[in-house]
Amino acid sequence: MCIMPVGEGAIRVTTGRESELADIDCAGSGEAAAHDRAWAAPLSTRIRTLPSAREIATWLARQLTRQAERWSLWTPVSLGLGSGLYFTLPREPQVWLAWLGAAMVGALLLLASRWRPNRGVTAALVLAACAIGGFSAAKLRTEHVKAPLAPTKGPPVRIEGWVLDISSPGQGGRRLLIAPARIGEWPQNATPIRVRVTLKGGYTPAPGEPISLLAVVNAPPQPASPGAYDFARDAYFQSIGGVGFALGTPQSWEPDAPPPWRLRLTMRVNAIRWTLTRRIVEAMGVEEGGLAAAMTTGHDAFIPPAQVNDLRAAGLAHIISISGLHMAIVGGFVFAGVRLIIAAWPWLALRIDGKKTAAFLGLAAVLGYLVLSGSPPPAERSAITAAVAFGAILVGRQAISLHALALAAMAVLLLQPEAVTQPGFQMSFAATAALVALAEAWPQPVREISAPWWIRGLQAVRTWTVAAVAVSLVAGLATAPFAMQHFNRISTWGLVANLASEPISSLVMMPGLALGAALSPFGLGQAPLDMAGFAIALMNRIATAIAGWPYAQLTVASGPEWTLAAAFLGLLWLCLWKGPLRWLGLPFAMAVSLVPKPATPDAWIAADGSAVAVRSAGQAVLFRPDVKLFGAELWARRRGLDPSGGEALRDIGYDCDHWSCAPRAGAPVRLAAAWNLRRPLKDGRIEALCGSAEVIVLRDDFPAGICPGKLVLTGAAFAAGGSAELYRRADGSWRAVWAQSLRGRRPWTWGPDLR
Repeated sequence: MCIMPVGEGAIRVTTGRESELADIDCAGSGEAAAHDRAWAAPLSTRIRTLPSAREIATWLARQLTRQAERWSLWTPVSLGLGSGLYFTLPREPQVWLAWLGAAMVGALLLLASRWRPNRGVTAALVLAACAIGGFSAAKLRTEHVKAPLAPTKGPPVRIEGWVLDISSPGQGGRRLLIAPARIGEWPQNATPIRVRVTLKGGYTPAPGEPISLLAVVNAPPQPASPGAYDFARDAYFQSIGGVGFALGTPQSWEPDAPPPWRLRLTMRVNAIRWTLTRRIVEAMGVEEGGLAAAMTTGHDAFIPPAQVNDLRAAGLAHIISISGLHMAIVGGFVFAGVRLIIAAWPWLALRIDGKKTAAFLGLAAVLGYLVLSGSPPPAERSAITAAVAFGAILVGRQAISLHALALAAMAVLLLQPEAVTQPGFQMSFAATAALVALAEAWPQPVREISAPWWIRGLQAVRTWTVAAVAVSLVAGLATAPFAMQHFNRISTWGLVANLASEPISSLVMMPGLALGAALSPFGLGQAPLDMAGFAIALMNRIATAIAGWPYAQLTVASGPEWTLAAAFLGLLWLCLWKGPLRWLGLPFAMAVSLVPKPATPDAWIAADGSAVAVRSAGQAVLFRPDVKLFGAELWARRRGLDPSGGEALRDIGYDCDHWSCAPRAGAPVRLAAAWNLRRPLKDGRIEALCGSAEVIVLRDDFPAGICPGKLVLTGAAFAAGGSAELYRRADGSWRAVWAQSLRGRRPWTWGPDLR
């Protein structure tokens, strides 16, 4: 309790909780209170009585003292910085550095234990240990998952193995995740652990089936453009060493020996998931069943593309991926339901701890949902966070707090250090940290004692409405920098869409799907699935309507790479620092928006030279709109451009045939391209391309000296450098930026032919 004078002859009595929320220091009477009153005075008064250097130093010391109980919140930040440093290195460090780092961590922690009376020294030593430990954990994790990669280019091979799972569909169609037993004549020590293959269509084998199919298998793809997100790194940490496409229909295969028991168990679980997926889709139809299956089992193979586009434009795409929202709904629904049942049964409520029992069953529900979803990395991270929250209840601690979130982040980063580079982790923990910080700062409502029930009802509606708006707004603002940098999209009406859909998904859709999935094997799941289907149909109508509103989705160019790290640290500073100095993090949190965008390239070329796009009046004009469309669109959005079709080529000054394009006078970029492969161009075509262009892109290899005086990029250059961006200098010369040079020499950037 704190007693404070508030005026002549009056005092104010506050509780400890009120003092904390009001930022009141009960010991802050005398000199400290005077300092606070001086800083809270009007600006004109402060200008006339500027504080001295000693007063400023004293005030800063007080602000630092207030962080005494919060420095431990920075341990996962330090751990993440160490892991992030590892992933930014241009070359792979030696493994002995990781073991040396582990030894240094032990030494620093031992030293910190001897400096307990000095809290500042202890904090510095522990944070340094976390940073070094993050670096070592990332390196050891990389060594642990190291596995063979497929060659960069190779002839078709026959894959014999087991279908492990059905992956998310790509632009080419449905994809299989295969655990190969043999791949062509490849040696066993050069055979990838997992291979992902896109099917041509038709029959899709179920998980667990042994199959044989002819396919083209290459190393995981490079970034679509220099500096773009590296999907090969994700594939590496998921043990996917090859990707490709099938050249025929999968056939049955008789293995010589059964697969290992762990593989059999995984395939059995995935077979159950796939069966449940098909059952949900058959019961609800593709329109609602595809999304229902994605949220239940993680299989999004049945979601119509138009539905995905509407959800993305409306800012509801997070519904598709199983993440923290779904885990919170499932765990919270079970927790609340069990507590209600126990409280309604007096005999049982007197004999067991209802809260801890509900927490235990909620944790079991989260773990069961994790298995049912196939345990994708986002679901694993969310399950760890939920497990920490329920574990805190079981040991009598506060479930939702920044300390619990810090513990969850530490667990995730120690188990999956690569998560620090992934948008899902960044957005999830940024939003969660912002919401928990909001909960800490949220004023406690005053409870009316003798107010009529209808007044209390109106007050409750007002409180929940304001809270819902605040939660959606804060979560949207916290994730906005990452959505802008990674996905280059802003959903203008995302707040409205989430406010409209949140009650539907939390109160109707997810409970219906949970009950439907649990009762479906017994033939009793149709009623809850119908309820969930109604909710999904309503949410789809909301998404479709909002996606059609003006400026529903805006394209934003990515900022410099360092701005994302600055935004993350600025946001964490806002959430973790206690006191007025927390607002120093605001400009850093807005770095992605405030810092000027990098110069826009004049042209983009795919990693194999088969596709080209040029910049013209804010558009990315594609030379071959039907080739490498995903990469071209990703590059265009990343640079803040809108991709357009090939029908604009002639209008802006290009003459194209089936095999090449050449610029005419007035073309925005004097670039010519020929993508003939295994077929020579017509006589004189090369000379015509060289004569009309300053830059010539040739997919095949050509002898040196072709097109003298011009910038010529051939197949050999693309094999070594990957995708490229071209910039025209002020003096008229050209500069090429290559993806491979920015990736460095890391295990996920190498192929067997480069080692």
